[in-house]
Amino acid sequence: MMETDYKKIIKDTAVRLGFDYCGVAIAAFLEDDAKRLDKWLSQGLHGTMSYMERYFDLRVNPKKLMPSARSVITLLKNYYPAQLQKNNAPKISKYAYGKDYHFVIKQQLKIFLTDLQDQIGSFEGRGFVDSAPVLERAWAVKSGLGWVGKNGNLITPKTGSFFFIATLITDLPLLADTPFVHDFCGTCNRCVDACPTQAILPNKEIAANQCIAYFTIELKDLLPSYEVKEKLNNWMFGCDICQDICPWNRFAKAHEEEQFTPIPEILNLSTQEWQEMTKEIFNKVFKKSALKRAKFDKIKNNLR
Repeated sequence: MMETDYKKIIKDTAVRLGFDYCGVAIAAFLEDDAKRLDKWLSQGLHGTMSYMERYFDLRVNPKKLMPSARSVITLLKNYYPAQLQKNNAPKISKYAYGKDYHFVIKQQLKIFLTDLQDQIGSFEGRGFVDSAPVLERAWAVKSGLGWVGKNGNLITPKTGSFFFIATLITDLPLLADTPFVHDFCGTCNRCVDACPTQAILPNKEIAANQCIAYFTIELKDLLPSYEVKEKLNNWMFGCDICQDICPWNRFAKAHEEEQFTPIPEILNLSTQEWQEMTKEIFNKVFKKSALKRAKFDKIKNNLR
């Protein structure tokens, strides 16, 4: 079977299994991205996320993760919800409304790989979902799926940026898709102007250590100052400001993934109800939620 036939099988299978987009790139060293990542780290823009400094070589070269790698398959899965939170609820990023995407997509990647092996025959593949040193957005661009906006998110021209990115590195020799070379952000600066903490810098650099998502999830210490607390704008977990303001997200459509159905408490609880919540109830209700990443004490601190 020819390489192009393999790619058709791969893309058809991705759609059948519920992924929204699928693209293919040649597995090779990401030279330009390596330079950008090195500069970003040297500026300390990653804050206390020391894990970003580890495995640098693996992040920029898929052959370090899998020596036999020949192709990188990128999959996108929509998470934009049909329902939004009540206006008075402490704000939670939309990606965390339902079941933790790490569990959901990791399982779906396994099914995807097994399904492909049944159709194509034996081949090696390793799947990654935001849990290993892989530059997902760089591979998505190389796979022709979209461009990286000024806010650092991958933007698709048809449906915006509310997508999870999954990566499958494989030893299959596939014909690559044409990389996405256009930047349709143009002169628009809505995300830059809307960011309360000025975390969006020129040249598509993100000061992650100034991002509301960093303060409400990644930062293990107490919030650094009263000024920062004032800028959180009632965000309790993550932040969607730069995506909500993006004109391309007017094309966002509600997802069809049952496991991303919002947990009722996320949509409906008031600030007072969150403040009165016990650790036992939190652990029970959000057992399979991404909110567990921040942990109960961190959530409580964010509420204050």
